[in-house]
Amino acid sequence: MIEESVELQTVSGAVALNGTYKNFTEEAIELPPAREVANEDRVGDKHRWFKSVFPIVEWLPEYSWGKDFLADLIAGCTLATMHIPLGMGYALIAFLPPFVGLYMGIFPVLVYFLLGTARHNSMGAFAAVCIVLGKSVVTLSSAGSDITAAGNGTLEGVTSTDTANVVDPIGVAAAMCLACAFVELIVYSCRLGMVCHLLSDTLISAIFTGAGYQVLTSQMRDLLGLPLPPIVGSCRLFRTYVAVFSNIDQVNLVAILFSGVTIMVQLINNDYLKSKVAKFSRVPIPMELLLMISGIIVSRHFRLHDDYGIKTLGPFPTGFPTPVMPNLNLLQPVLGSAFMIVAVAYIMSVSKALSAAKANNYRIDFNQELLAMGTSNIFGCFFSCLPIACCPARTTAMQALGGRSQIAAIVCCGILITVLLWIGPVLESLPVCIIAGIIAVSLKGLLLQVTQYVGFWRRSYLDGILWMGTFVTIVLVSIDVGIVVGLGLSFLYTAIRWTQSYTSQLENIPNTDLYVDVRSHKGTADIPRIKIFRFCGSLNFLTIVNFRRNLYRATNMDLSTETNRLRSGAESKLGLLNRVLVIDFTALNDIDSMAESTMNTLINQLGTLSIGVFLVVKADNPMLDKLRSFLGDVGTNKSGFCQIFPAIHDAVLQARNNIFQNGIERLL
Repeated sequence: MIEESVELQTVSGAVALNGTYKNFTEEAIELPPAREVANEDRVGDKHRWFKSVFPIVEWLPEYSWGKDFLADLIAGCTLATMHIPLGMGYALIAFLPPFVGLYMGIFPVLVYFLLGTARHNSMGAFAAVCIVLGKSVVTLSSAGSDITAAGNGTLEGVTSTDTANVVDPIGVAAAMCLACAFVELIVYSCRLGMVCHLLSDTLISAIFTGAGYQVLTSQMRDLLGLPLPPIVGSCRLFRTYVAVFSNIDQVNLVAILFSGVTIMVQLINNDYLKSKVAKFSRVPIPMELLLMISGIIVSRHFRLHDDYGIKTLGPFPTGFPTPVMPNLNLLQPVLGSAFMIVAVAYIMSVSKALSAAKANNYRIDFNQELLAMGTSNIFGCFFSCLPIACCPARTTAMQALGGRSQIAAIVCCGILITVLLWIGPVLESLPVCIIAGIIAVSLKGLLLQVTQYVGFWRRSYLDGILWMGTFVTIVLVSIDVGIVVGLGLSFLYTAIRWTQSYTSQLENIPNTDLYVDVRSHKGTADIPRIKIFRFCGSLNFLTIVNFRRNLYRATNMDLSTETNRLRSGAESKLGLLNRVLVIDFTALNDIDSMAESTMNTLINQLGTLSIGVFLVVKADNPMLDKLRSFLGDVGTNKSGFCQIFPAIHDAVLQARNNIFQNGIERLL
C-alpha cells in the first residue's frame, strides 16, 4: 500500500507538469495553464472594480421592467410634482433664483443615477444645506446688496463686503458645489466613508430636528408676506422672530390666507385623503401640483403681485443653462462652509439610504456614496447647481409609493426637463407664499422628531444630554455650530461610555446553577466564604481604578489594611471570611498592559492573604489568551491561587472543593 501510494504521487506529480491529473480511475482532467488563470484573475478584478464604481451595471440587468417600472413611473411623477415647489423653495432659502432648484433635479441626479448605491434616495436640493449656503451667498455675492435694497433694511448677521468684489449669487453656489466635490472626493480617497458609523442615531435625530426648525423659521417671512431683509448667521431663529413680531403690523393678510389654505389642504390630504385614495388607486393625488396650478390661476386673474403686493417667483428662463467654469477664486472663502455642507449632506443621505436599504434588502457602500455625491457636484457646478443632498420628504414619499430604483429619478428628470424647456414662464406668477406653505408641511416629519427626546432620555441620560445639547445649539445658534457641538458631545459621550463599566455582585438562585445580580433579584442565596464579582466592559487604564474600587466595595475588602495587618503579625480577617473570589470576565472585551499589571498585583495581594482568585472566561472569548499570558501556563499563576474556568458554576464547585479540602487539612 505504501509503495502504491508513492507511485501514485510520483505519477500524479509527473503528469501534473504536463497540465493533467489522473485520478484512481485513470480519467484525465485538464487544468488551465497558470498564465491563463492569472489573466482570468486580472479580468475578474477589473470587472469587480468596474461594478463597484458603477453600481448600475450590477442592479440594472436584474431590474424587472414588467414588475417594477410601473411603480417607478408613478413614484417618478409624484417626485416631480414635489420637486418643483420644494426645489424652487430651497433655492430661495439660499437666496438663489428659483429655477436653480429645478437644475438640481436634473444634472447632478443623472450622474448619481450611474454611481449611487442608494436606490430610494431622492437627490437634489436640501433645505439645511441651503441655509448654510445662504450665508456665503449673501456675504460674497451681489444678493446681499440687492435684497437689502429691496427690503429697505440692513443685512443682519453679515459683515459688509466690497461691492467691487461681489459676484453673482449663482457663481457663489457653483463655487461651493465645486468645493464640496473636492472635500467629498478627498474623503473618498482616504476611504473614510465608514466614519458615519461613529454617528449615533441620537446625534442624527438631533441634527435634523434642529435643522427642521431652522428651515421652518426661514419660511416665516414668506408665510406672513413680510418685507423683511434676510437674516443669516448666529442666533438666526431668535432674531428672525424678533423681527417678525417687531413688524407684525406689516403682514400681508392675503399671503397669510394663501399660505394657511395651502397648509390646511396638504394636512388634510396627507392625514386623511391619502389613505382613502390608496385603497382603490396606486396613484396619489398630486396635491402640490394642484395647489401650484390653482395659485397661478388665481394670481394671474386677480393680479396678486400688482394689486395685493404678493411676492411671486418672477422671471423664469427657458432652456438649459450654458456650462460655465466656476470662479476658482471663491474656493478659499467657501471652504469652511463646504465642510459643514458635506457633513449635513452626507449624514442625511446615508441615514435615509440605510433606512431604505434595510427595508428593501440591499447594501449601501458608504465610500461609493462619497464618490457619487462628489462626482455629481463636479458635474453640477458647471450648470449653476448647488451642492447635492438627499431630500427627506421626497425620499419618504418614494418609499411610501413603492418605488424600486433610481429609474424613478430618471422619470422625474424627464418631467423637470419638460418644465424647463416649455412650462417655465408659466411659473412666474406663482405666489411664493404657496411654496412656503408646501415646504412647511414637508417639514412635519422632522419637526415631530422632537418627541423622540423622551425616549432618548429614558434610554440613557447621556443620550438625552447629547440630543438636547445638539438640538438647542442648532436652534439657538446655527446649524454649522450645532454640528460641531454635536460631534464634540458625541466623542465626549463615547469617551465616557468607554471609561464606564458595569460591575455587580452575584449570588446563587437556590437549587440552580444560575447566578444573578443581587441588586435586581430577590431571594438569592449567598455562598459561604465565596464572593462572586462580575465585570462588563473594557479593562484599561481608565477603568481599572473603578474596577478595583467596586471590587472592594462589593466584597467588603480593603487590601491595604489587611496587608498591613498581616505584616504586623496579626491574622487577616479576610482569609477567614472570603476564601475564594470569583471574578466573572465573560463580558470582558479588552484589557491593556496597565490593567494586566494591576490585575497581577491584585492577585498576588489576595494570594498573600490566602484568598484564591478564580477567573471566569468563556473558551471563545479573545481575551482568554491575554489572561493566560500574564497569569501563567494552563491558567495558573506562580502562587497557584488563580485559575481560569469557562463558567461561574464550575468555579464555584471548585472553590467549594478547595475550601472543604483546606478544612480537612486544618483538622488533621
